[in-house]
Amino acid sequence: MPAQRLGRLRWWIISLVTLGTVLNYLARSSLSVAAPTLKTTFDMSTQQYSWVVAAFQAAYTVSQPLAGLALDWMGVRLGFAMFAIGWSAANCCHAFSTGWPSFAFFRGLLGLTEAAAIPAGIKVVGEWFPPVERTVATGWFNIGSSLGAMIAPPIVVFCIAMWGWQSAFLVTGAVGFAWAGLWYWGYRSPADHPKLGDAERAHILGGRDGEDAAADAQDGDTPLGWRAVIMRRDFWSIAIPRFLAEPAWQTFSFFIPLYLVEARGMDLKSIAAFAWLPFLAADAGSILGGYYAPWLMRRFKVSLLTSRKIVMTTGALCMIGPACIGLAGSPAMAIALFCVGGFAHQMLSGALLTLSADLFDRRVVATATGMAGSAAWIGGLSFSLIIGALADTIGYDPLFVCLALFDIAGAAILWTLLRDRKVGVVRPA
Repeated sequence: MPAQRLGRLRWWIISLVTLGTVLNYLARSSLSVAAPTLKTTFDMSTQQYSWVVAAFQAAYTVSQPLAGLALDWMGVRLGFAMFAIGWSAANCCHAFSTGWPSFAFFRGLLGLTEAAAIPAGIKVVGEWFPPVERTVATGWFNIGSSLGAMIAPPIVVFCIAMWGWQSAFLVTGAVGFAWAGLWYWGYRSPADHPKLGDAERAHILGGRDGEDAAADAQDGDTPLGWRAVIMRRDFWSIAIPRFLAEPAWQTFSFFIPLYLVEARGMDLKSIAAFAWLPFLAADAGSILGGYYAPWLMRRFKVSLLTSRKIVMTTGALCMIGPACIGLAGSPAMAIALFCVGGFAHQMLSGALLTLSADLFDRRVVATATGMAGSAAWIGGLSFSLIIGALADTIGYDPLFVCLALFDIAGAAILWTLLRDRKVGVVRPA
């Protein structure tokens, strides 16, 4: 059936996920933008700040597989809405902090609830999109992570200037409550959505193999447990590269404002004016990376899995750009190289995230994504603690070099572990 005759409901659904991801990352990015103000107000050292960041990362790491299991059990409609209410409340509570320990506590609550966002998004992609469109859909919803981080600097700085630092957390937290209601009202699975036409339903199911299409017609199946997922070579082909790739994004998300203040001498107004640019570049990486995979399949006739591996490798090689930040002669050049890094990371991240929907049954995709996400966040947490311990002594530059080496190693591991074959699905036991 010609593409112009297909419905567009699946793209409206992914736009809802994108908006939720934007608000999720706006909430988590508020701390990094407010960090210079908070460090002065509460006399925090860089290491104490890293502990606040680590509280979020540790909670997020523990929660991801649990959030994935909850989403597979409750369904993404109810589950995503409940987690959004939780992260909105936790972010608002930051306004009542009195020092770095209380910030760490509320940051931990935020991590526990925000962990559902990526597993939920990938589960929606697996339910609503055929394999050939999944990187495109992932690319569009994944821009929410960089959009949220991009709009955080002007919003947070404005709130701090007008009403004080507490307002930054109240404002960025409150908007999530509205989105939770919008999501619960607007989302249904393809099997239940009254506005999904027959042509679009056939398009969604038609690109899958026969077993996967049959699975979508079944009800009441018990999701596959984590033990069977963790035993698969496919899982580790995603989890290890994500472990190596995540430190880059968390470094960009949590430490760019501090780096620009401490290493480049920029003030808070300059950060509000320029620190969003790497996240704009990350948006471009998400979108172009999403279209890059199907283009490779059409132009060079590569397989689905090979297209994902090429996208990952391209992004990893582009990470050589931020590895050279220490050579930048000006703050503008440093920001430009951060832009290259944001573009590169979101390109490779989209490919890795989509692989969960490619390789795992729709009823366990959130579980698999959450478990791989835990591996990723263990890597991010570990590297953030390393930054907190070493940045004041050896500087940031050697640490930026490590980020590129990690991603290149991750690409090599992906090619080694993920065998190129016809994509199958994991069935419930």
